Amino acid sequence: NESCTFKTDGAFSDGGFDQSFYLETARKGSVVSRANSIGSTSASSVPNTDDEDSDYRHETSLKDSYKDRRRQAHTQAEQKRRDAIKKGYDDLQSIVPTCQQQSEFAVGAQKISKATILQKTIDYIHFLHKEKKKQEEEVSVLRKEVMALKIMKTNYEHIVKAHQSNPQQGEDQVSDQVKFDIFQSIMDSLFVSFSNSVSVSSFEELSACVFSWIEEHCKPQTLREFVVRVLRQINVQLY
Repeated sequence: NESCTFKTDGAFSDGGFDQSFYLETARKGSVVSRANSIGSTSASSVPNTDDEDSDYRHETSLKDSYKDRRRQAHTQAEQKRRDAIKKGYDDLQSIVPTCQQQSEFAVGAQKISKATILQKTIDYIHFLHKEKKKQEEEVSVLRKEVMALKIMKTNYEHIVKAHQSNPQQGEDQVSDQVKFDIFQSIMDSLFVSFSNSVSVSSFEELSACVFSWIEEHCKPQTLREFVVRVLRQINVQLY
């Protein structure tokens, strides 16, 4: 209140209102106002270092978190790959018979090496290829035999049909007993010559005598004459 009273009193003098004093006071107030405004503006334009530090720490944290996630993903992928390889070796060891046999004879906790498992697997695959080729050859032989049997079956069916259509045609056929008698007579005669010609003192001598007997008593002309003689004997007995 005193300052106000002082200023008011200074504005008036004995001669009346002092205009110069009023102008000076207004000028000083305007300067002070502008200074305060500049100070406020300068203070507001100063950068906030706390906010910048917070943003930097946040950005660094995001980068570290991204690196950690990539590292974890890489670790998981690598572990998955190793597990798949280990499972593959375990499956091979359980499938390949030679690996199973070697694992049974392994001492203590000793395990079969991966190189051994791969080599045993390769050997087993080669063995399977050979077995497959052998079986294919056997199947081919069996198919030929089946084809031959089918042909024989067809021929026998034709014979049966022909016999059924002409039943009197087979009245003159000989019995199975007659066929057996003929075969027995032939074999008995051959055995007599075989027994007289072949020695059984040793296997070497037996082998040599057998070939000699075949060359002497089993010639086509000799067998033909012998069979004719047997047939004549049987014919005399029957008729």
